[in-house]
Amino acid sequence: MKSRSSSRRWHLSSALCAAPVVVVSVFRAVPAPWPAPVVQLVAFTPWFVLPAGAALLLALPARRPWAALPAGALLALQLLWLFPPDRVADRFLARQADPPHGEQQSTGQEQAATRPPAAELKVMTLNAWKGQADAAEVVRLVRENGVSLLAVQELSPALEKRLDAEGLGALLPHRISRSRDGAGGGAVYSSRPIVPLDSVDGSAFHTPTVQLELDAGGRPVSLAVTNVHTKAPVWGRAGQWRSELAALGRLAARRGNLLLLGDFNATLDHAEFRQMLQGPEGAGPGGPLVDAGAAALARLVPTWPMDGPPLPGVVIDHIVTGPQVRSGGYSVLPVAGTDHAAVLATLSVPAED
Repeated sequence: MKSRSSSRRWHLSSALCAAPVVVVSVFRAVPAPWPAPVVQLVAFTPWFVLPAGAALLLALPARRPWAALPAGALLALQLLWLFPPDRVADRFLARQADPPHGEQQSTGQEQAATRPPAAELKVMTLNAWKGQADAAEVVRLVRENGVSLLAVQELSPALEKRLDAEGLGALLPHRISRSRDGAGGGAVYSSRPIVPLDSVDGSAFHTPTVQLELDAGGRPVSLAVTNVHTKAPVWGRAGQWRSELAALGRLAARRGNLLLLGDFNATLDHAEFRQMLQGPEGAGPGGPLVDAGAAALARLVPTWPMDGPPLPGVVIDHIVTGPQVRSGGYSVLPVAGTDHAAVLATLSVPAED
């Protein structure tokens, strides 16, 4: 009798851990226009791997396969979402194609020889939290990491002046800026000339696209760069959030090298963000867009919140590229004064045919 009672307790404990995971998994799996609270909850899906693991561990002492197998399947589903097999395989193949410096691997040398010439570009994005980011720290990160392109969201006039005072203009002399008090400002800073192209229609915040000209061994390289800041999916704004992500997805239909970076207020667990990567017709001319953080298997390295409410961190700031642009050196670094982290990556932008 004691054994049966103990088994029931283990089973009940397992079920209690599994229940919230099941609910969130349904929301994550079904691409419905969920209301804002559900959208916000789905953002925290990666952390539900912990109660899913606890559910399996608690089911094992019960020695009931009908209890352990569903718990194991639930954990496997969370791990599958965190580390999709295709991205794991891509990561492995990328490492095989790029052997460590000085290491002689014929396959890596052959692949490098067949690639078109490319320009290397270190990029960084930061939401400055209504201009409160520490300007000296931002400039230090740009200098120490050799950043050539910086996108800032929520740039206030006061922060722009502080960045200038700290010497950002000497490092990145070219800019297209629209600073505003509050959350509506933004700017793109560059070491090379940039020209404005257009802006995303229907965005609550100014979301400009600029063109950057690079050089790859004497061959011209063009890169269309969009500084992204979507409206957060809060009460009454989920529809706006969806329409803005859809508008960003339409950029995937553009030909040439693409870069979208900034505060998307969305994670890979949102169907709307995944659809954005696919583009409006299922894929852009060269294939779907690529999230550099997901490609680096960094889904558990949060970009928000670095300050403020004590919430588990999530990845809502992204560096997204067209399929031809390769990325590496992905990193997330905290910045004093803002609740967002800076996100950095090194891009390899191929020359145009």
